[in-house]
Formats: sequence, structure tokens, C-alpha cells
Amino acid sequence: MQNSPMHVLATRMTEKFIAAAPQEAAAALSVLAVHEILLLLANQKAQCLIAVLNLMEPAKAAAVLRRLPLKQAAYVLARLRVPQAAKLWKELATPYQERLKTELSPAFVALVQAASGFEPGSVGQRMGTDITAVHTENKVAELVARLKNLPRKKLPLICFVTGKNGEFKGVIRTAELVFFNPAAVCGSVMDKSVRTLKPQDLLTAAAAAFTAEQTGTLPVVNDENILIGALEKASALAVPPADKKSWWEKLKG
Repeated sequence: MQNSPMHVLATRMTEKFIAAAPQEAAAALSVLAVHEILLLLANQKAQCLIAVLNLMEPAKAAAVLRRLPLKQAAYVLARLRVPQAAKLWKELATPYQERLKTELSPAFVALVQAASGFEPGSVGQRMGTDITAVHTENKVAELVARLKNLPRKKLPLICFVTGKNGEFKGVIRTAELVFFNPAAVCGSVMDKSVRTLKPQDLLTAAAAAFTAEQTGTLPVVNDENILIGALEKASALAVPPADKKSWWEKLKG
């Protein structure tokens, strides 16, 4: 079935649907049984899975996540919006959580466990965890090679640099990589003078930080200065949309 022409066609159509209307795609998939959702999503790129699970009702999204291979499930969970990842985490049974912990960083696990306590207007509600980070001892050439493998839409403006234990050290702007010696280590060319945010900070404070730093992205760290994600200026300043019905909701009446 999974290699049949009809399945290939259904998978391709699902991919196009998700790209064009992720909210409606998530709603449409949600009415299917979990095994039917997996037939359509199993061979999709990670970004398709992330887009759908971000918008799906948590219990159904968690059921889909549990059926994915463990490494893939951990990868997807760690790149969902933090509030959604926290809701999925609560839906997962303790034994499965323990299995996931073997694939996730302790800092991320602590983040999703604390996320339900973040205020609505906090950095933790808007931050993302899908970031590009390298260690201080990595060569510039290694970072360039890694960026070349990313889709153009995923190419970050800023790459983050961490120490051996994940502590935040600085940033490297992607546009400046051309000026650096490929043999240099990232720790020697990074910009150390970057302000950091914490997930419990309010967005009003983040907005002031963006103005002061003249940047579009700021790193988010925990109380131990471990890098746990980033906040985009557009996300920090975005006004929550009005309570409008989606196309799918209108269709259902």
C-alpha cells in the first residue's frame, strides 16, 4: 500500500495541502484515525510534521507522535512551538516520556515541563527551539558546510555558539561567514556582546531589547545560561490575531 501509486499521490497531495493551508490541513487530518494520519505523514519531511502537529489538538498530536520512530519523535517535539510541545508532553505516558528523555537535552525537557507556568505575554510563549547552534571549537568550515545542507527557506540569519555543556557563548551572523578564515574556530570569530532573554521575561522587555540590540533574533537561555531557543522580533511584536473562524471551521458550520 505505502509504495502504491495511489499512496504516493495521496502523500504528495497532503504535502501540498500542508504547505498551502497548514491550519486547514491539520483540521482535516485530525478527523482521521491515527493509523490513517500516519499513512499520509510517515514519509513527509520533518517540517510538514512540525507544521501539522503544531496546529493539531494535543491529544491527537501526541497519539501521532507516539507512533513515530523514537528519534524522529524527539526531533519533531523539540521543534514544535513551546506551548504546544508542553501540551503534548503532558499527554504522553511517563514511560514514554522517559524514553524520549534519552533523545532530548535536559534543558529542553525542563523547558516543556515549566512551560505551563509561563505567563501569556512571556518570551516562553513565543520563542522557538528550531535553531542552528555550533560549539566554540567547531571550525567555520564545518558551520558553512552545515548551512549548505539546509533548504534556502531554513537558512538562518544568525547562528548561535555554545560551550561544551550547551552554555551560550555568542553568535555568528550568517552573512559575515564569507569574511572569516574557514580554518578558524567559531569561538574566535563569534560576537560575544549579545543580550540574552529568559523564557519567563515579558515580551515588553523583549521588545526593548530588540530596539537596543538592532537585531531580528535574540537567544533565549535558562537560569544556568544554557541555550534553549531563540525569539524572533516578528514573533515578539506580533499582535495576537482576532478570534476568527478558519476556513475549515466555517465549512463545518
